[in-house]
Amino acid sequence: MTERHLPTWCEPLLARVRSARAEDFTRIRTPRSGGRPSAVLVLLGEDTAYGPDVLIMQRAATLRNHAGQPAFPGGACDPGDADAAATALREAYEEVGLDPRSVTVLAELPRLWIPVSNFVVTPVLAWWHRPHPVHPREPAEVAHVVRLPVAELVDPANRVRVRHPSGWIGPAFQVRGMLVWGFTAGVLAALLEMAGWARPWSPDRVLDLPPTTGATAAVAGAEPSGPASSVTGGGTPTGSGTSATGVEAPTGTSH
Repeated sequence: MTERHLPTWCEPLLARVRSARAEDFTRIRTPRSGGRPSAVLVLLGEDTAYGPDVLIMQRAATLRNHAGQPAFPGGACDPGDADAAATALREAYEEVGLDPRSVTVLAELPRLWIPVSNFVVTPVLAWWHRPHPVHPREPAEVAHVVRLPVAELVDPANRVRVRHPSGWIGPAFQVRGMLVWGFTAGVLAALLEMAGWARPWSPDRVLDLPPTTGATAAVAGAEPSGPASSVTGGGTPTGSGTSATGVEAPTGTSH
């Protein structure tokens, strides 16, 4: 795939992720070998009304693992998958009906390890150059699919941190009735910072996750509980002295 349809607002992010390291997303070191290979699709699009956005699905509440949690489309690699991008696109089609021909793959990000599941996840950054309707193909697994505007993700009023019952704390977003946290929020927070879109926000607002929450601590952007501090991939806390810009993008859809 090519980048010929890439909008100008996406170019700074693409330039930055090409040199990104796992340490930019998490404090957890990815093992050189072992772990179950998997991939997720970080799909950026642009809405004529809301500007740049990212595709997020919410898992069904009846699932044994990660029930009700927002997540990127994705899953474990199959033997027939050529690479991480192939895995992410296949899973996105199976889960929400995404046409792989509508997507331009931009980059494979560093491999990130999730200790609790032993998954080694490759986030695949992509541009949705030909958006089309998507929906859960397996309602027993996916409850619904949404396009979350970047402008709402970077709104300081929507930025919080969550404390997992295990004691781990990580970045989160409260957007459109969804609480995006865990691995997904960690990756999003890091990418927003890399793109220069993150705005100053207060890390002092910490929400406690219920004890029934799935064991997804120790993931991208998480840190052990303790005094409020700068969080890896967590954006720019208020008072840090670091300037941040809002999202600059055309008001219409770029192709």
